[in-house]
Amino acid sequence: MSHVADDPAMAWHRWLAPLVSAIVFVLVIIVVHHAVASYHLRDIVAELRAIPASRIALAGSLTALSYLLLTLYDTMAVRYVGKPVSYPRTALTSFIAFAFGHNMSFAAFTGTAIRYRVYSTQGLTAVDVATVVSFCAVTTAIGLSVLAGSAALAAVPGTTALHLGHIWSRLFGTCLLVAVLAYLAWASFARGSIVIGAWQIRPPGARLALAQLCVGVVELSVAAGVLWALVPHPDGLDFVTFAGVFAIAVVGGVVSQVPGGLGVFEAILLLALRGVPAPQLLGGLLAYRALYYLAPLALAAAALLAHELHRQRTRLAQVRRTAGGWITPLLLPIAPQLIGVLVFVAGGVLLLSGATPGLDTRIRELRHVVPLPLLEVSHLAGSVAGVGLLVLARGLYRRLRAAWHLTVWLLVAGICASLLKGLDFEEASYLGLVLLVTLLSGAAFYRPASIMSQRFTAGWLASVGIIVALSVWVGFLANRHVPYSNELWWTFALHGDAPRMLRASLAVIVLLAGFVAANLLQPAPAEPHTPEPDEWARIGTALAQTDASLANAVLAGDKRVLFHRDADAFLMYQVSGQSWVGLGDPVGSAPQRQDLVWAFRELVDRRGGRTVFYQVGGPNLSLYVDLGLSLVKLGEEARIALDGFSLEGSARAELRQARRRAERAGGSFEVVAPAALEPLLPRLRAISDTWLDDKATAEKRFSVGAFSEDYLRHFAVALVRLEGSIVAFANLWPTGTREELSIDLMRFGRDAPAGAMDYLLVELMLWGRAQGYRWFNLGMAPLSGLESRALAPLWHRMGGFLYRHGEAFYNFEGLRRYKEKFDPVWEPRYLASPGGLQLARALYDVSTLISGGLRELVTK
Repeated sequence: MSHVADDPAMAWHRWLAPLVSAIVFVLVIIVVHHAVASYHLRDIVAELRAIPASRIALAGSLTALSYLLLTLYDTMAVRYVGKPVSYPRTALTSFIAFAFGHNMSFAAFTGTAIRYRVYSTQGLTAVDVATVVSFCAVTTAIGLSVLAGSAALAAVPGTTALHLGHIWSRLFGTCLLVAVLAYLAWASFARGSIVIGAWQIRPPGARLALAQLCVGVVELSVAAGVLWALVPHPDGLDFVTFAGVFAIAVVGGVVSQVPGGLGVFEAILLLALRGVPAPQLLGGLLAYRALYYLAPLALAAAALLAHELHRQRTRLAQVRRTAGGWITPLLLPIAPQLIGVLVFVAGGVLLLSGATPGLDTRIRELRHVVPLPLLEVSHLAGSVAGVGLLVLARGLYRRLRAAWHLTVWLLVAGICASLLKGLDFEEASYLGLVLLVTLLSGAAFYRPASIMSQRFTAGWLASVGIIVALSVWVGFLANRHVPYSNELWWTFALHGDAPRMLRASLAVIVLLAGFVAANLLQPAPAEPHTPEPDEWARIGTALAQTDASLANAVLAGDKRVLFHRDADAFLMYQVSGQSWVGLGDPVGSAPQRQDLVWAFRELVDRRGGRTVFYQVGGPNLSLYVDLGLSLVKLGEEARIALDGFSLEGSARAELRQARRRAERAGGSFEVVAPAALEPLLPRLRAISDTWLDDKATAEKRFSVGAFSEDYLRHFAVALVRLEGSIVAFANLWPTGTREELSIDLMRFGRDAPAGAMDYLLVELMLWGRAQGYRWFNLGMAPLSGLESRALAPLWHRMGGFLYRHGEAFYNFEGLRRYKEKFDPVWEPRYLASPGGLQLARALYDVSTLISGGLRELVTK
């Protein structure tokens, strides 16, 4: 068994971003604490309640208008991609993606994963979805730049809102607006694409660029108007300047990576708008958070609830109404992500509720029906349930059945605690909504893995820690008028808010620390390895049930195998540099594949490596998107449907002629079973060595087999004989389900007749049809099908160029043309890996792994 040692230097980067977020959050707490040093929490609550109902109604209307305008972001992006998607589907997808994206900053919950799951059902590829997400980001950047730039240019000398000198303010604003104008000019008049980093950007044209400008500016102005309606306006502060400060605060919240920009957004506004009293500004910001963040999140939850109710009714009544025909498939794939966000927010609500005093009027009503011990226990139970929900949210995202069960019970406990500790009907209503959605979506959580078996990432731990720290700080802020004494810990009273906050905070911190310690210190699971003799039976069982012929590559014996913990399913991989490269999709059922993908990611994270999957595709792509990986198209795989394959018709004239020529020359075809292969192995070895010498190449590895007698003994072998002598062979990659047949090694001797390859393949397809196989897999045509699409990665531009002009290195285009004559169905295949600069290293590691080393990579 081989192992890879842990290397802390390889894993430091995983903690860098969470550490930065934590540091930013600490700085934010210091800024906000200083701003409210002379105020009490009840002052902020009083300002919140003092906001007129008319202003709240205006802010609510502007929020609805803002989210309506946000749907145009996706509408324009889909049009830019050139794929037809109906506006209702686009609008609902956009609303859900933005509602959840505004509240969370985890990679798992970004609009990319949500949009991919929905748009992929409408024929959009991974590159198309990346284009949509990037287009929306560009539209947002244009709007933010115009708002901030206009505010900087319009700033009156001496104003303090932007905290820039007059000259620097003009320079800052000019640079932003010039950048926007340059984009518009390029988009309108440029004929070629530009490259920024790893992305190729095609000009969208004048009409679409102007639409980006108008929609981006108007939408963000409306979003700023929501806050403008909720806060007082000091003298000298106009809306243009306010909108510019708002834009800068939005950018700060996004860059910080703190969930929802919580605290960062508020701190920037507190620093910039010093003319507004802190309680009034914070009261308006609380109302803004409720209207612009939590209300759309609740509506998204309601949409998910409506979907689940419809799905359950459809199952029972076996009817489908027109209104639900597109809602059901839209929301079904993303239920775990959405419920994970809802549960995370529910945990935060319980923690913040437990840290703040209850309403006096409701507490007085409770004393007549709830005994003091029950009130105390309920308060503590609510906070404990809150931290539990924060932890379980990640398990829900990973579809763990145990996490679903525990979440249901904790939500029930949270509802009871909310009512018993302070008659918090609003809080209990939200928890009830989340509970109902969770109950109805139980079928989406099917993984039996243990919660403790899931390693928690640095980003997730940092986010949970930030929410817990925020609740503790709010608790101390709300009760700082109470002098501290040791007796507080043992004080139990109806209005004992400070003692209850202290006990709840301590319980939350101890429980969270204990869970993190148990999770990090638990024994590591057994490491994968090259299969032992007694494990080949498990592999054989899995191969007998798979539909993918590529799974046979495991029999080459040069890959490590990660077995499913309780089933005959596996994932094969190998390590190259820092890249841990999985070959193809995991072999097993859909739930087993998902378990193995997550287990592999956790294994790689423990070792500080880079997770890569090579040559994946089909319905499993969403698994890799859920891991936070980027999808890069490698090429397209040619598959021939055998049930309709024949040599009749003018389209197959060339194949008929090749077959007749080979037969006239004395050629014959046969398939030899593994049991009868032994006496033929020396001749096959000679043909293989001759073929390698003539090609001046070396054996490849990993994704294909290399010639060895032990490897060939696993398979039936197709032979071409000339006057009885073997002149060509190919070993077969079958599937136990008869879904697909393919070949691995295909080699010819010098005495093979012209057209022997065509003859061998035609006979194999006819043989496969007779044996009941549905498809024949001709393998991948590398770099084919890479389009120069809008915002496409640079890899696609380079790959397309090599495909058209790289004959000196490899006959990419010729290989595609050769396979075309069999009239195949082309299916895309992808590399799933971290994006950015890590993509180039991942491609290099995969290439050296297949070629056998650097020397072999740069030679044939």
